[in-house]
Amino acid sequence: MGQEWVKLRTRRSRDGQRYSYLLDFVDEQGKRRRESLGHCDRQKAERHRAQKERELRTGDLPAEQTRLSDLLGDNRSSRQEEPVCESTLVGHDAAMKEFINTVGDLCLEDVRRKHARIFREACLTKGNSPMSAKKKISNIKHFLELGVQDEILEANPFRKVRFRKPALKTPHVFDLEECNRLIEATAAFAGALDWELLILLALSTGMRRGELLNLTWADLDFKTLIVNVSAKGNTRHTWEWRIKDAEERRLPITKEVADLLLARCGERMKLHPYVFVPAERYQHIQERREQGKWTLRDGKCPMNNFDREFRVLLKRAEIEKGEFHDLRRTALSRWFANGLSEYDVMNLAGHADFETTHRFYLAVRTDLIDRARAATTAGMGTSFGARLARAGISG
Repeated sequence: MGQEWVKLRTRRSRDGQRYSYLLDFVDEQGKRRRESLGHCDRQKAERHRAQKERELRTGDLPAEQTRLSDLLGDNRSSRQEEPVCESTLVGHDAAMKEFINTVGDLCLEDVRRKHARIFREACLTKGNSPMSAKKKISNIKHFLELGVQDEILEANPFRKVRFRKPALKTPHVFDLEECNRLIEATAAFAGALDWELLILLALSTGMRRGELLNLTWADLDFKTLIVNVSAKGNTRHTWEWRIKDAEERRLPITKEVADLLLARCGERMKLHPYVFVPAERYQHIQERREQGKWTLRDGKCPMNNFDREFRVLLKRAEIEKGEFHDLRRTALSRWFANGLSEYDVMNLAGHADFETTHRFYLAVRTDLIDRARAATTAGMGTSFGARLARAGISG
């Protein structure tokens, strides 16, 4: 056997508990090089050594390496046929661009777990919450998985990245008095939308803003009192819209809300398919579609000044804190308070996974302490109460 052109060596960590592999070789310019492989897998290290030796012996140098920025276009093309929400793709792209700005436009083979820690610290320094930083890293992990699928990477370097679980943030909900004040504030408000009906439907169904604004008359079954949350195609009368997490579902409405829908918006049924979009706005959108100026992202919220008008309503109702999505959170908390199970709420809310519902469930169960105290007292029995009395401690 001829002389080895590339030698495989090991390096122990300072604590002596771990080690990694290195390659020693002389490059094409005759300079001695040492390349760290950054892992402790003997078989993988030997494959790297053999590949490097073939390159040096034959002069068959590797093609230009794939960099992180190259994955941005691949992400879009690989998800074109999948029912992925546009906002999800935007979030993926934004996270990757921020990652590149933080660690540099690295070659895929050079990405290590340490880069996840560096990026997380940078996010926290900028004021991001631990949960937001975790979500961004999850988005980047998705990109790196594309490299594994294309056989550029043998394994996803972020696959085993773990951080301490962030503290559970209690979701903000409106109490009954705030809901009543908010609905009363719509009476003298001259907004573009029927805000009273929109708020009532959000509180009774837990629908998201985009789901409400893209609701069509075809989605409503007044006989069975059911609302169908469904995606829309790009047709002559409707614009393309996708549901978050692609979860189509059926929701109940009360007869009172159904009667209000017909009484307040029934005339619009003859003009165009959408329940809440005013006729003037619908006509404007149709003109923009004909001009090619309407995008999938525009359909996410087809109304201008939506958030601004809702903030005006909050101010009129003398509510200091809140956003429209809190109406959905309020609906979900009421479902839990009235005995619906986590599985039921998961299906009604259209959550993509059980973890989302479970985090919300734990946060909204404000009576947990009281119930635990009652259970402890019942479990101890009367003898425990008698001992407290003898010790001079009253319950």
